Parts: sequence; C-alpha cells; structure tokens
Amino acid sequence: MLDLFAGLDSHVAITLVLSLGFVLAFEFINGFHDTANAVATVIYTQSMKPRLAVFASGMFNFLGVITGGLAVAYSIVHLLPVDLLVSVNTARGMAMVFALLTAAIAWNLGTWYFGLPASSSHTLIGAILGVGIANSLINSTSLAQGINWGKAIDVGLSLLCSPLVGALLSGLLVLSLRRFRPDSNMHKTPFQRQQVEGRKHPPFWMRFMLILTSMGVSFSHGSNDGQKGVGLIMLVLIGIVPAKYVLDLNSTPYQIERTRDAALHLQQFYNRHQVELDAMFKPAANDADKSKHECRPRDTLKTADNLLTALGDGSSYRNLPDSKRWDVRTDLLCLDDAAKKAATLPNLTADDKQLLTNLRKDLTATTEYAPTWVIVAVALSLGVGTMIGWKRVVKTVGEGIGKRDMTYAQGMSAQLTAAVSIGLASQFGFPVSTTHVLSSGVAGTMVADKAGLQMSTVRSILLAWVFTLPVSMLLAGGLYYLAASWLK
Repeated sequence: MLDLFAGLDSHVAITLVLSLGFVLAFEFINGFHDTANAVATVIYTQSMKPRLAVFASGMFNFLGVITGGLAVAYSIVHLLPVDLLVSVNTARGMAMVFALLTAAIAWNLGTWYFGLPASSSHTLIGAILGVGIANSLINSTSLAQGINWGKAIDVGLSLLCSPLVGALLSGLLVLSLRRFRPDSNMHKTPFQRQQVEGRKHPPFWMRFMLILTSMGVSFSHGSNDGQKGVGLIMLVLIGIVPAKYVLDLNSTPYQIERTRDAALHLQQFYNRHQVELDAMFKPAANDADKSKHECRPRDTLKTADNLLTALGDGSSYRNLPDSKRWDVRTDLLCLDDAAKKAATLPNLTADDKQLLTNLRKDLTATTEYAPTWVIVAVALSLGVGTMIGWKRVVKTVGEGIGKRDMTYAQGMSAQLTAAVSIGLASQFGFPVSTTHVLSSGVAGTMVADKAGLQMSTVRSILLAWVFTLPVSMLLAGGLYYLAASWLK
C-alpha cells in the first residue's frame, strides 16, 4: 500500500489522502447506521456485551467483504454514466466523487443525530443518480443517457421490495414460533425475564441463535454494503493514480487473452448487425464536441481496433506504458457500454443476447477488481464506526419501533430474515439496505405479536426513507453542477 505514494508530487499525494479519507469517512458513518443494526438486537437482548458484539461484528463484516466478491460494488459504480467513468481522472471526475460523498456524508450524519435508522445505501444511490442527472444538464444530453436507467430500476426495485420481504418473513417466523412454542421464554423481553427469573440473558438456545443471526447480518452487511465503499475507493485510485490502478496489473495472460477475444467477437457481432446498429447509434448533435474521454458507440469497430492494437501480443499489462493503460481501460469501458446498448436491439436471438452478456464479463474482468488493502480498509472503517455510534440506533430498534420492548424471538426472527435476504441479494449483485430490511423486520414481528407500533417512530423512519433519495440527489447534483460549472 505504501508504494501508492511513490513518485507523487506533494499536492497529488495530499489530494489522494483527502479523497481516501472522504470515502473511509463515509464507511465510518455507515457503521453508525447500517452496521449498528447488525448488533442492535443482540445488544438489546443482552445476549452479548456491547464491546464484544461490535468487535465480532467488525470481524464478520471483514469476512463478508473479503468473500462477497465485487458484484454489488460495480453495480453501484455503473449507475454513473459511462462518460463520467472514462473521465474520472479529470478535475470534473474528481468533482463528481467529492460531490456524491459530501452529500451522502451530510445526510447520514443528520439522520444519525436524530437516531433514525436511515440507509447509507439509499443515500449513496441517490447521490449517484443526482450526479448523473446534473451531468446530463451540463452536457445538454437527454436524461435517458445520463443514467443507466435499467440498472437504476433494478436497484430501486431491490430497495423497495427488500423491506416488504423483511417485514413479511419476520412476521411469519414469529407467528410460527408462537404456534409451536407458545410458552417458551423466547417470547419474553429482557426486562420480563429479569423480573420473573432474575436472569437478564435469554435462554441458551435462543441466545445462541441471536448471536449466530447477528453475526450473519454482519457478514451479509459486509458482503453487500461494504462493497460500495470498495467501488468508491477504486474510483478515487483510478482518478488520481491511474498508472497503478486503472487496470488490474496482476491479470493473468489467460484473462488478457479472453479480453482480446471479446473485442474480436464484438467486432464480428457488429459486422453481422451493422445496419441495425448504425441506425441505433446515429451521430448525436454534440458528437463533434465530445472529447477523447467520451464514448461513441457508433465507433465500436474503431474502438475495438484501437484496443487490439494497444494489447498486441502482450501477456501482461505491466508492459504497457502508463498512458496506454488509461487508453485500454477507456476502450474496454466503451466497448462494454456498446455491448450493453446492442443488447437492446429488437429481434435478437437468445444466443446473441447470451453472447453479449458473456462478452461484457470478459471485457470488464480486468477493470472490475480491488486490491486486498482496499477491502481491509473499508472493513475496518465499518467496524470502528459501529463501536462509536451504535447506541442511538440500538435504542431506536429495540424500544422505538414497537409499543412493547423487543422479545428474544422477535430479535432472532428479524435478524435471521435480514441475514438470509441480504446475503442472497449480494450473490445476485443487488444492493439492498441493511437498515431497512432489519427495521422493517422488527416492525413485522411487532405486528405479528400484536404488540403494536409506535407510529411516531415508524413515521419518522418512513419519512427518512422517502426523503433520502430526493434530498441526496439534490445535494449531490447541486454540488456537482456548481463544481463542474466553475471548472469550465
């Protein structure tokens, strides 16, 4: 990691430190919100001591990030327009990173101050959408091109459906436990058990399940939310020290050969469908004004030729000059964008659609990566944030959602549902909110147990959920618009 600063001018090194600090600060604040939810029930039910719980949560977050892959990380990143992704090494690209992070941090701090379990994922996605819309306004392009709307719709549906699934499944699980074990101590609150039996801890097996599911939520959170910070750090590294991070310099000869083959096959696909693709990729009015950092899907054949020429017969990216590495990344992103758009052609066969999907995987295999130190830094930031700010959110989740305090069974049901659903979402590359899934799960258990809901708290959480997206969009979009206008 220390060689990151080798050969950098002092002002570039300072910019890099500030940029990385901004991303890690976002992940640190993420710990206030999202990771605190992972330990809320296990602390509230007195199954674990707070310090032990947050330490264990940090460890499982770490394991989740390490083993979770990068599908969610780059799913978030690719909400941005490709023109911003290929110009992230410019002043405007860095303005984009700072704008979306500033907006996300500001909103997260505000909602944390009031103890609301707001979603860092929701905030970050809103900030990215705001930057994309502002970029369209600045470049006088249609909003249809400013954001990857197909990906945005998928993300929006996952954010909308996951809390509903969490509430339903958690409620059903509590009802099942009530039916088959109606007299069990698991249906007591910590206060009730202490008053009746003089014990503050839950029954052994329930305590075991509460700890197990809490660590499951932490693991799932790391494999989902932790990836978002990884993606943001990679944007920063690519923008400031592109020679070292613009491509995965540890790519194997086989991976590079697959990339080369993908470019050739995309050329062949374009030749087979040239008439339809030329009609789809009609020159835009502002095409002549586009810089070399912007993609022109109509020039796919030329872009593929440029990539193949740059790669040559080489088997290692380390042999490429620094400037060529950036050109290779730009060509790969532009070809991936062209393949994505080509997949929307009408009357494509299933084989052609599968071919384009496979080509996109090969084209991005050596650009969508992250060094181990990046993953470790994000995991540590999440864990430390949890240790500092967990109390406000734990109190809201344990006492503020229902009219009665949370029982052991309710806590376990909400956590089990959250752990499984978030884990599955991570496997399929869908970003979801740990906060929303767990909070709605707790609410579902309260309704199932006929405990009732504290509507003032529920209303506040819902308002935070409703306003998070538009507020973060306005903040990030406004900041980016002002910065980009000033840089012109």
